[in-house]
Amino acid sequence: MKQKKNLKWIKTLAALLIIALHICPFYIMINISLKEMSDRSSRWIPAFKPYFQNYVNAMNTGNLGNAILNTWIIVFFSVMIVVVVGAMAAYPLSRHITRRNQIILTFIVGVMMVPQLSILVPLYKEMVALKGINHIWGIVLVSATFHLPLSIYMFTNFIKTIPSDLDEAAMIDGCSRFQAFFRIILPCLKSTTVSVIILTGVGIWNDYQFQLYFLQKPALRTITLAITTFFTDSRQDMGAAAAAAFIVVLPPVLLYICLQKYFVQGAMDSAVK
Repeated sequence: MKQKKNLKWIKTLAALLIIALHICPFYIMINISLKEMSDRSSRWIPAFKPYFQNYVNAMNTGNLGNAILNTWIIVFFSVMIVVVVGAMAAYPLSRHITRRNQIILTFIVGVMMVPQLSILVPLYKEMVALKGINHIWGIVLVSATFHLPLSIYMFTNFIKTIPSDLDEAAMIDGCSRFQAFFRIILPCLKSTTVSVIILTGVGIWNDYQFQLYFLQKPALRTITLAITTFFTDSRQDMGAAAAAAFIVVLPPVLLYICLQKYFVQGAMDSAVK
């Protein structure tokens, strides 16, 4: 009994330590965003006189509003492509378990292992040929392409658990294969879809390398590129950068909090089932 009680205390302390390790960066970020540049006190000491001008500077100097709009557009269209195309591609792969489909699925999973930067040069040359540099549709196409393998993998694993009798019953009632997918199968993928939306959305929201090379015009800057404008050779505005980072971090954090239940369920269903 005593050993169980001690083990419970150890688990509690370990959990508190993990929580503290995750909270500390947020605390420091918020603290820096509320201090003036002339304030040289420790970053651990709270700002007793909050300096909210940093948030104004972040929105104006860094043109953060336009950057957030660009990022939302890229994330929205990329996620739409990843969800729709990923689910539609996963449907035949999961319903027709043949050797050819298994090879295709293995190839898709293998693509997930390829480092993105390793193919940056040929990818850049291809996008130049397609005239996709400095266009929103170009970065949407690239972002969706690199997130599709994970989407297909997760949807395939979950659709396999859905009885094929549902498809047959729908087609007996007059539905085509296409209608059976959108009316019967897709509504069953709610938890997995939420997981794909969160993983894809956060990945594209935080992307830096592709957006740096494919969006070179200042008007097309995204949030990750906008934050770098606060760091130059002659000036480093840590307060405005921290304020911008806090504004940028809020949407994905709130999204995860609201959809946490579906995300955990979808991740478990796709991985275990």
